[in-house]
Amino acid sequence: MADRRTVTVLAGGVGAAKFLRGLLRVAEPTAITVVVNTGDDERFFGLAVSPDLDTITYTAAGVAHPRRGWGLRDDSFRCLEALGRFYDATWFHLGDVDLATHVYRTQRLAAGARLSTVTTEIRRAFGVTVRILPMTDDPVRTLIDTASGTLPFQEYLVRRRARPAVRRIRYRGAARARPAPGVVAAIRDATVVVIAPSNPLLSIGPLLAVRGIRRALERRRGSTVAVSPLVGGRAPTGPLARLLRRLGMRPSSLAIADCYRPFLDALVIDHRDRRDVPVLAAAGCRAIVADTLFDSDRRAAVTARRLLRTLGLA
Repeated sequence: MADRRTVTVLAGGVGAAKFLRGLLRVAEPTAITVVVNTGDDERFFGLAVSPDLDTITYTAAGVAHPRRGWGLRDDSFRCLEALGRFYDATWFHLGDVDLATHVYRTQRLAAGARLSTVTTEIRRAFGVTVRILPMTDDPVRTLIDTASGTLPFQEYLVRRRARPAVRRIRYRGAARARPAPGVVAAIRDATVVVIAPSNPLLSIGPLLAVRGIRRALERRRGSTVAVSPLVGGRAPTGPLARLLRRLGMRPSSLAIADCYRPFLDALVIDHRDRRDVPVLAAAGCRAIVADTLFDSDRRAAVTARRLLRTLGLA
């Protein structure tokens, strides 16, 4: 990439991390800023856990578990097993080495540091030069209203495995939240903003519910491109397709594009969804056809390079 050409990525967790691994192969890490969802942050055993921030940090550091996509490579869970003697919250897996990150974050927040400050400290400790920002320093919580009652995000996705029928998704605190320092400028000044192939309702939705972030996207002059998380009308991981149906939407490229109106310029779709190109064009959205089944870093890199070249950035 040429000097001063920058990419800002709006990200959730595992899906975004797969794309990020490819982007890191074709763009300078110092040219990349990742704005990360914090709506699924939670407390476990008194520790402040930021799953998406940690997934992105571990991925950028090259230490993420290669198969799971979350947690650390070669981590163990002996402490979690021991905690099972006293607690029933061991359904959320915190690795032995991973715990150090949460202990540090918890202590720094308790001392009055902002989440954005602590996030910078953590990524520097891991030697990461990609700029990683939480969407906000304010508390925002993704809540899922289901037939079984209201569930916090992690309870719904991990403990209940996304099985309860969803009636509504809420982002508590988002209306009062302000973008974290640097977020608005990262969106405004980026050569291109890429919305990663994360769940648009559960992972990107919380970011867009923060008014300052949505406003920055609507006002920016550069390109904003999303990578569809659907492949052949299905989500390779996660409950997106089922969730869309339960909320009365058809899992399709158009449904993804609709989530990002009116600021979306183009949508990267998988070649298996090529038939959606004219539908997207009719809706005023440019389609970029590529391979979005990111089952290897090489595939992700090919798609990231294609995206940048199409936009004249590589």
